[in-house]
Amino acid sequence: MDKASRDDPAAADDRVRLSAHRVRRHRIRRAFDQAADGYDAAAEIQRAICQALQVFGRETATATTPRPNARVLDAGCGTGFGQAAIELLCPGASLLALDLAPAMLERARSRHGAQAASRTPTLMPVCADLEHLPLADACLAMVWSSLAMQWCDPARALAECARVLTPGGVALIATLGPATLQELRDAFASIDDARHTIEFHPASRWVQDATTAGLAVEALDTRPMHACAEDLRSLLRDIKAIGAATVDHGRRREALGRAAWMQLQAQYERHRRSDGLLPATYDVILLALRKPLIANP
Repeated sequence: MDKASRDDPAAADDRVRLSAHRVRRHRIRRAFDQAADGYDAAAEIQRAICQALQVFGRETATATTPRPNARVLDAGCGTGFGQAAIELLCPGASLLALDLAPAMLERARSRHGAQAASRTPTLMPVCADLEHLPLADACLAMVWSSLAMQWCDPARALAECARVLTPGGVALIATLGPATLQELRDAFASIDDARHTIEFHPASRWVQDATTAGLAVEALDTRPMHACAEDLRSLLRDIKAIGAATVDHGRRREALGRAAWMQLQAQYERHRRSDGLLPATYDVILLALRKPLIANP
């Protein structure tokens, strides 16, 4: 690096932002590596959203069946629960399972191996970042991503989707909007000013960044879905078990004292439903995107 670059304030700011971004991606990777062992036992809402994405893809008629052995990417595959949904949409596809966390990827590979007798697709595991896909341009017929992109910068992730899709290729995405975990933020606001969730982007941001990336928005749906538990401790344990604890700056670092915990419980009780359960809202955004057959001039 030359002296001019070192002395340029804008360049210095860029380096700081890049360093912070790398630290955040490392924290995300570590959080999901740690969550891998107990993820499936706690991920009921994640499975429900994955199934909703599969139905959304089928009903919008966007997920046209690729030719046999077409390459499909499960982007942010986690433990591999989405493999069955992808097989229903794309029978006979050659599946690339990509995740930032090696422990998650290993479980996805094990799931595929355990079901190999009833499944035809091959599976290629790829440990990499959604924001920097180690794939050639225009190599995929479909990108499937269920509850991974909320951890990404939308512009980076969608630009990568556009790059790797073949003309006419489809991206089916489930991500989360700003009302996600609103009850948790509301309850914690009574005891501190720390951040207790990541920043969730609205549907309009995803649409804008998809369009900027050159992807046509063929369908969009938003809906609230809920994880529930009988008590707050169980609800928070499940949120932590799926790696969803915030990894951003500004998070609370010290443990709650007894008085703060009692106040947090009292605040969250205001959200208890008529069926006696405490809810955690997931503000689900479903997107069907297509790469145009002819690039825009």
